[in-house]
Amino acid sequence: MEPRRLGQSSLEVPSITFGCNVFGWTVDEKTSFALLDAWLDAGFNFLDTADVYSRWHTGNSGGESETIIGKWMKARGNRDKVIIATKLGIEMGPGKKGLSRAYMEQAVEDSLRRLQTDHIDLYQSHRDDPETPIEETLSAYADLIKQGKVREIGASNFSADRLAESLRISTEKGLPRYQSLQPHYNLMERAEFEGPLEELCLKEKIGVIGYYSLASGFLTGKYRSRDDLAGRARGRGVEKYLNDHGFGVLKALDEVAQRYDAKPGQIALAWLIARPSVTAPIASATTLEQLAELTEAAEIELDPDSIQKIDEASKPR
Repeated sequence: MEPRRLGQSSLEVPSITFGCNVFGWTVDEKTSFALLDAWLDAGFNFLDTADVYSRWHTGNSGGESETIIGKWMKARGNRDKVIIATKLGIEMGPGKKGLSRAYMEQAVEDSLRRLQTDHIDLYQSHRDDPETPIEETLSAYADLIKQGKVREIGASNFSADRLAESLRISTEKGLPRYQSLQPHYNLMERAEFEGPLEELCLKEKIGVIGYYSLASGFLTGKYRSRDDLAGRARGRGVEKYLNDHGFGVLKALDEVAQRYDAKPGQIALAWLIARPSVTAPIASATTLEQLAELTEAAEIELDPDSIQKIDEASKPR
């Protein structure tokens, strides 16, 4: 597996990013450690988390995912073998949100403490903050980079216009530029990214690490009816795909998967990996069996006919 450069940054990453939002939510600490060990053993080292993971879960306050990763790295003594991406900006409590300089200086220290490290490899703006001048945010990032606390920066959930404006200010003011974008992107959600946003990323050589790459598990094929949603943590996010369009996408994935002796979710990831704009799609696993399927997906190279078949079935309706 050849590493891929993330945008024009100093980071070289594998073709799949492990999404750590499940840690402290649907996966406990012991299982998280086992998953992380297996991920590294399989030759992968790129982890994506955020300060807010998993604040939405009953009893959590945010920071659970970062804390588990920090404990794991300390226990294994492997910080230098791992590329850590985390994010800030979504509310962590009263007055604790956004991309102002004052809040960023506080948030980075909180993340570093939880991660038990002195630097973050990729620090990302979790969502746009229209209330803070872009120059203020980028200047704060510049200082964090000078201090050695951050290596590279990325954006998540930005519109094409706001990302373009950020890149323009970076160039004009000599400030750090966003090297990556984390959009919501998968075979069931193509319209938001494809078009101006994708074109901008290709033109400006922005690395793309899209989230929900398997559409909350729908593209694995395990949700074929409403009965399959019962008792599932992500069931509500999948229900909207249980329609003719969704079933058509699964049919195409099933047919291509048969050709490659693979599973539908592996083919969905292989389709993303093959897309020229995409660097390393984000996918999660809650069991070692699921994780093995992720790592095997990186070895699948789809032929043009298979890509076209999936393209046609998943075109936005």
